[in-house]
Parts: sequence; C-alpha cells; structure tokens
Amino acid sequence: MMIHNNQLSSCFISLSLLVFRSQRWMRSVLLSIFVLVLVPFSLTVLPELIQLLVYTHRIRVPFFVDLSRPSDLSLNHTMNMYLTSEEGISLGVWHTVPESQWKEAQGKDLAWYQNALNDRSPVFIYLHGNMGTRYHNCYICIVLSALGYHVLVPDYRGFGDSTGEPTEAGLTTDALYLFNWVKAHSGNSLVIIWGQSLGTGVATNTAVKLVEQGVVCDGVILEATFSSTRQPVTVHPFSWYYWTLPGTGYFFPEPWAENKAVFPSEENLKKMKSPILFLHSEDDPLTPIRFAQQMYEVAVSTQNAERVKLVSFDSSLGYLHNGLYKDPHLPDIIK
Repeated sequence: MMIHNNQLSSCFISLSLLVFRSQRWMRSVLLSIFVLVLVPFSLTVLPELIQLLVYTHRIRVPFFVDLSRPSDLSLNHTMNMYLTSEEGISLGVWHTVPESQWKEAQGKDLAWYQNALNDRSPVFIYLHGNMGTRYHNCYICIVLSALGYHVLVPDYRGFGDSTGEPTEAGLTTDALYLFNWVKAHSGNSLVIIWGQSLGTGVATNTAVKLVEQGVVCDGVILEATFSSTRQPVTVHPFSWYYWTLPGTGYFFPEPWAENKAVFPSEENLKKMKSPILFLHSEDDPLTPIRFAQQMYEVAVSTQNAERVKLVSFDSSLGYLHNGLYKDPHLPDIIK
C-alpha cells in the first residue's frame, strides 16, 4: 500500500512539474509573440509611438510646475514669453538677463526685456535635449547669467507648454525663428547657439539653414552631440527602446528611418561656417565620446583647428550625459 502511495505521489509531482513547465513555456511563447509581433506591428500602425519614443516630449517631470512663472524657481531676473514660430505654434521661452541687471529687472515687462537684448551683451540660445523642458535648464541660465550674458531657453513645439507636435523640421523651424527674433532685437550683439543632446542636432540644422540664407551664426556649442550616420542604433540616444532580441531589428525602424529623426549633424558640420565648441563628458553613457571626437575631426577638416575646439571632461567627475553645468571650469571655457 505504501509503495502504491509513493507511486501516486511521484506521478502527481511529475504531473505538476509538467504543468508548471508547460505554463512557463506558454508564457514565454506569448511574451515572444507580443514582443516580436504585436509591439512592432503597433509601431508600424501607430507611427506616433515612434515619435514619442524619440522625443519623449509627453514625459513631463516634475509634475505641476508652472513654466510661466520662472520666479518660482528662483529665476528672479527671467521673463516668460510665448512666440509664434508659425501659424498654430506657440513656443514657451524664458529670457534671463545678465546677473548685473537683477535689481533693474524687478517688476519689468516684456518690452523692457526685449530692449535689454540690445545692451551689447552676448546672447545665448540654449536648445535642450529630448527629455525635459526649460525647467530643467535653470542651472545653465544661472551660469551664463553670472557671466554677464543673456540666455533664451525655448521649449520646442510639443514640449513643456508649447503647442504642436515635434518633428525634426518643426524643431528646426522653431530654433530658426527664435534666432531671427533675437537678432531683430539684439542689434550687433553676439548670438551663440548652444545645443545639448537632441539640441545639437537642432543647432546644426539651424546653423546650416542660416548659411543658406547668407547668415553666419557667431558661434555654435555642441554639448553631448551625436551622429546618426556613425552611431549604431543600439547606442543611439533616441533608440533606447531598440531591443537586441533576435528579429527585433527587422521589425523596429531606426529612429531616422523614413525621415522621422535624421539630424544629419556630421553632414551639417561640412557646411557650417561658425566657430564650433564641442563639450563632452568621457563617461557619457548615451552618446559615447568617440563620436564627438569623430565629428570634431570632420569639423576641423572643413574649417581649421583655430575655429573648432573639443573640450572633454574626465570620467572621474561623473557628469554623465547632463551634468557638465556642474564643472567649475565651465565659465572659463565659455569665456
């Protein structure tokens, strides 16, 4: 009788193991079907998902920040304004005046800030990356303002409280409009375009558009830049969703496929005529420094070493992709 019971127990255990393995196998099959078929199919049918993954403009952290009130973020010499880059597109923009004008700026209106641009102080247009809003650029506003510079930080269409949906052409149009607006109000002041991450692609696009119009920007700073033509999709800054599972590369389009996000910065460098400063952290995990070095070489070959400079920051400093504003030597580098 005991032998019989032991046999029954063994059969029950074996059956349970078989059921468990079958369930686990089924879960694996269903997960594989979902990943390799349904998700790619969704990305094909719903291209706006790709747009979301590239620009991440709907991820707005922290929540409940009123971008129209920069004074709430201790930017007491900053004006919030809205500019119309094209019909139906309203861009939220911060304008921070030099720190030396802090007291004078208190209580002033938009007209005063516009007139202040004509004080011969250099003007920086800061084009931020694909995650965040102008809220995340408070520190760079403080750094540049302390140096005696004006800073204008726009939120591209679809970002922050700006209207519209982001596209490469749209972001370039927004930056070009802001540059022309600044030039119209700043007289002979130097105007420098500073792009960070995604903003470097927008910056080089804008600089080339200006060259085509017969205008040469006074300077371009490219921080944490990338190259769509050189950078493998597995480490491309806008393709973190591009998994390495077998077959995924067949279904998932690259970020720049079908002109969704090309940003041909390397080709742009061959056409640009502005002095260029590359800033890059050696421990940047999203845009490895070797790509910045390659792009630096392209820029030098087109212009010359006197007009192009690459400044790298040691990996021991831990600046990663977004932390260069912390460096105590940054003000001297900019000056």
